[in-house]
Amino acid sequence: MSRIYIRPIGLLWGEDAESAAANGTAGWLAGGPAAFGMAELIVREGKRIESEQRSYRDLLASRDRLIAERLALITRPRAPLPGREVRLPAVMGIVNVTPDSFSDGGEHIGPEDAVAHGARLAEEGAAIIDIGGESTRPGSEGISIEEERNRVIGIVAELSRRGHAVSIDTRKPEIMEEAAKAGAVLINDVTALRFNARSREVAAALKLPVCLMHARGEPRTMQVNPTYDNVVLDVFDELESFIARAEASGLPRQVQLADPGIGFGKTYRHNLEILRCLSLYHGLGVALVVGASRKAFIGALTEEKTAKHRVFGSIGAAIAAAAQGAQLVRVHDVKASVQALAVWRSSIEPRSSGL
Repeated sequence: MSRIYIRPIGLLWGEDAESAAANGTAGWLAGGPAAFGMAELIVREGKRIESEQRSYRDLLASRDRLIAERLALITRPRAPLPGREVRLPAVMGIVNVTPDSFSDGGEHIGPEDAVAHGARLAEEGAAIIDIGGESTRPGSEGISIEEERNRVIGIVAELSRRGHAVSIDTRKPEIMEEAAKAGAVLINDVTALRFNARSREVAAALKLPVCLMHARGEPRTMQVNPTYDNVVLDVFDELESFIARAEASGLPRQVQLADPGIGFGKTYRHNLEILRCLSLYHGLGVALVVGASRKAFIGALTEEKTAKHRVFGSIGAAIAAAAQGAQLVRVHDVKASVQALAVWRSSIEPRSSGL
């Protein structure tokens, strides 16, 4: 059976986007602020893949049902992100309450330090603070529910009490439930609700937005020779199946987000290819999250071996994601990322006066 994919290319911004959308030569990407007048149409049948460039107007006029359905998913507006209203893309700040995370393990393990760090990230411009108590770095082992609970729930409660939008980075349904009671407004699950048989049921009952991330295998083994027929399309297909399962369990697509999982069961080349073709994932019909901050592929590109010194490369990845319409970037270095995105946005927004 054929599979249809559409990758928006040559994105338009500001006055160019408004003009092209108004005259029907471009469609809004996920409801805006970017528009696209051209796209790569990809047809996959088994191992055979064919592609061609088509105009938005041509795709819109197509009588092919699959093309029409995919185009509708790409263009429909996404639900607002939880927390305070921000200009897209929004920034999610990372607080790892773990002794062994790949980048900042042990730096914020104490509750007071973690709360102070989360509050500082919010002051620096993070729209959402993502709290995680279980390391998912390559080679890491899992921890018990009790240990994860002791690490994160009090921090979620305190940051929420202070008025910050908090997400919980967990794969355990019990932690999802307790974090929601403590005030969390988003669930971020690296296993896309597949770790536990109760996860989808719990997520549907909580009615919170959920980020479904793509990963292959357990953190302990995920980087042992990951292979794909076509990494961009395989990740898309698997994410689409995760979204469909969650929807069938009662979690509306409108509150789902998707993360292609850079660094999770992917090689250096896989990560670069996903980042290059990121706009294709808007065809999932959900808000797109990208977490590339300080990842190993940045170190491979820049020859920077120390993860916390990969700030500049991480900013480059955040801008690359923003330029392809990602709604949310998950980062360690919030202040630097917020400033870089502010400058980037100012270069693409409508001008106040003509040149």
